[in-house]
Amino acid sequence: MKITGLNLDISWKNKEQNFQQIEKELQHHEADLFILPEMFSTGFCMDAAEVSDKNQESLEFLKKMAKEKNAAFCGSAPVEENGKFYNRMYFVAPDLKTDFYNKRHLFSFSGEDKVYTPGKERVIVNYKGFRILLQVCYDLRFPVFARNNDDYDAILYVANWPEKRVAAWEHLLKARAIENLSFVFGLNRIGTDGNNLFYKESSHCFFADGKEISEKQGNIVTTELNLEELKDFRSHFQFLNDRDSFSIEL
Repeated sequence: MKITGLNLDISWKNKEQNFQQIEKELQHHEADLFILPEMFSTGFCMDAAEVSDKNQESLEFLKKMAKEKNAAFCGSAPVEENGKFYNRMYFVAPDLKTDFYNKRHLFSFSGEDKVYTPGKERVIVNYKGFRILLQVCYDLRFPVFARNNDDYDAILYVANWPEKRVAAWEHLLKARAIENLSFVFGLNRIGTDGNNLFYKESSHCFFADGKEISEKQGNIVTTELNLEELKDFRSHFQFLNDRDSFSIEL
């Protein structure tokens, strides 16, 4: 499965400009799955009442792109539903079937937990034979929630993770791959946001042994996931068989 991620310099609170930029950046690229950053249509913004999708604008854009590219698209957006706000990660398949995951771990350091409502479910989607766990940014710091119970093959993290803490982002992505014997693709934004936080290019895909398997050209990050290679690796190194048993209260 070929994956293409876009290191997007997100225009602050400007959905139409972001939609246009994404179309422009991806127009000459093909993939089975395209990944966009966390809150790709607005930036990581706490003004939820102002920027949240009230008419599913971001979802409709993802569906439009999925149809045009005949590929899956994923990324997160601020959403209002039943009077509550969610940082919602969508996964839209080429046939427009849509799964979504509401970010579980809200970034209290920025006040996200005061504005948005945490999700209550761990979400795994099935696409092209791969079982894919959906995760958003701060979720990366919580390995228990992402622990592989032999129920997924890859984790997708979409993020707005600033340069000042980027070492943690890069080390933890690799750790999640190694400890879960899984592919891990972490897609971060670039540029400077409306809070004057700078984001350096730091998107990566790691194999289950911690080896980087992504390539970068301009703002595009690509990789090819080989499920048989992963199965062979897991068959040889059966570390998941020794994992601890536990349950999570949400």
